[in-house]
Amino acid sequence: MSHTPTDAPHPADGPLPRVGAAPAWRRVAAQVGFETRAILRNGEQLLVTMVLPLLLLVGLVRTSIIELDTGGLSRVDFVTPGVLALACVSTAFTSQAIATAFDRRNGVLRLLATTPLGRGGLLAGKVGGVLAVEAVQAVAIGAVALALGWRPAAGGILPAIAVGLLGTAAFTALALLIAGTLRAEGVLAVANLVLVLLVVGGGLLVPPDQLPGPLAHLAAYLPSGALGEAMRGALQGTGVPAVAVVVLAAWTAVLAWAAARFFRWQ
Repeated sequence: MSHTPTDAPHPADGPLPRVGAAPAWRRVAAQVGFETRAILRNGEQLLVTMVLPLLLLVGLVRTSIIELDTGGLSRVDFVTPGVLALACVSTAFTSQAIATAFDRRNGVLRLLATTPLGRGGLLAGKVGGVLAVEAVQAVAIGAVALALGWRPAAGGILPAIAVGLLGTAAFTALALLIAGTLRAEGVLAVANLVLVLLVVGGGLLVPPDQLPGPLAHLAAYLPSGALGEAMRGALQGTGVPAVAVVVLAAWTAVLAWAAARFFRWQ
């Protein structure tokens, strides 16, 4: 006598649920959401990505402790493009380098690379997370700057977005290069040190030609100096310098090649 299990599916119950991986776009979208939340919920990363740029913006606009040659512009119009460039670097480079390095040390990258998400999906998720956080930064910094009297060139908004995307590509590639080759503790020190050096003498907040001595020549050919100059040209209405775009694009190509060549997943 045959016996039919009472919990067996019956045709009347409807079709069985599909089993398998979600579509690629949905997997990447889920990873983008995870990466974004991880950055915005981390106190240390939030300090670097949101608090530091806003403090610099308000401090440089509202105080005159640091003398600035604004070239006839108001302090807020002069400072805001550089702060937006700094925000791009803090998220695409510093935050991403540290997060990726510790994920690599803890075996998270190796684990996720073996899932249906795959290496390509993981990298796409990280880039998407960076762009999402940068959008939040731009809204927050732009709102505070507007409240302080910022008047950006309307025709420069789209060029500034394009420059920001190119800068994001360059500094994300640099972040992956460092995170994929150094120990996590070393990345923590290097990423924060590099950010400080770029703020002080990298051409982000002030034009390279206003930096002292050899820095004036060096900063113009760094990705930070090129990003700062391009952002200022776009938002101050003077036009994006072609040299800055070429320098930034060259750095992006070189750093992307190096990251692909030397990145280690474990």
